[in-house]
Amino acid sequence: MCATVGTTSVTAVDPLEPLCKVASEFGMWVHVDAAYAGSSCICPEYRKFLNGVEFADSFSFNAHKWLLTSLDCCCLWVKDPNALVKSLSTDPEYLKNEATESKQVVDYKDWQLSLSRRFRALKLWLVLRMYGVDNLRSHIRNDCRLAQLFEELVAKDDRFEVFFPRNFALVCFRILPSAVASMASGHAVENEHGEAWELNDVNKLNAQLLHAINASGRVFMTHTVVGGVYVLRFAVGAILVRERHVIMAWKLVQERANSLLSMSGSNTTHA
Repeated sequence: MCATVGTTSVTAVDPLEPLCKVASEFGMWVHVDAAYAGSSCICPEYRKFLNGVEFADSFSFNAHKWLLTSLDCCCLWVKDPNALVKSLSTDPEYLKNEATESKQVVDYKDWQLSLSRRFRALKLWLVLRMYGVDNLRSHIRNDCRLAQLFEELVAKDDRFEVFFPRNFALVCFRILPSAVASMASGHAVENEHGEAWELNDVNKLNAQLLHAINASGRVFMTHTVVGGVYVLRFAVGAILVRERHVIMAWKLVQERANSLLSMSGSNTTHA
């Protein structure tokens, strides 16, 4: 079973402890994928997202995603390395050597399919030595603070909503269906007030908004679709991003949204 801490689309977090307890009843191997968000757990305030990880069998995170390490660098912990060795070890005559047989070294060829591996550990070691834990924590906290700022700006505009709860430095947002209720095509749904709108139109307008933002060349965002809902993804992670850049990005979002909503309103009136 693979549990996730910080899913790619929306940085959702699985409840590790109850999942691990269920898995243990069936003798299942539990792997925790914390590719993006695992780095944040060097900060004490984010370690709550790893509650129950001690019951997992393996855990991995990508230092190249949020820990200032260049591509590629994935860190893997295994509770019982013998499980890998029993499955993957090879022992032909030409690979035998005294250091391995006397257990003086850990022969990582027995932990993987290939016989060799790149020296990724050196890159991470240099990052840890150069920045230190305080600076790495500061980097992550600052990214989360800037994402929180963007989240607050979105919340102040009643045409938009933060569609998924923000856990880390990713904000998932969209133009609200109520802002495009005048558009007329697709599959109708109702909001909590009983007003009708068209889900396909809402998704289409948000996709157009993303294209307009990226076409500006000033900001680059991505999107995801969860439960049929199209949302934009604003991720803070580049080391040179400052508060002024976040404010600029939000103003750009508003400008492009104003243009698109005006056009859609005009088209509906004309029709």
